[in-house]
Amino acid sequence: MSPRTLTGWRKSSHSHFEENACVEIGAGPGVVGVRDTKQPVPRPVLVYSATAFTAFLDHLTAGR
Repeated sequence: MSPRTLTGWRKSSHSHFEENACVEIGAGPGVVGVRDTKQPVPRPVLVYSATAFTAFLDHLTAGR
């Protein structure tokens, strides 16, 4: 899947807007993209399966 087909980009609530240090996620059919707004346009995008991204989030929140 091309990163250009990902939509609904959202910034992390932990990003530092004033420093232009934002991490964003976008979604496509069965995939999630992650990009860093500090990178020049066109920004590189890491693309993960939705299953892998959900497992990653579950791992992060398991210790709470």
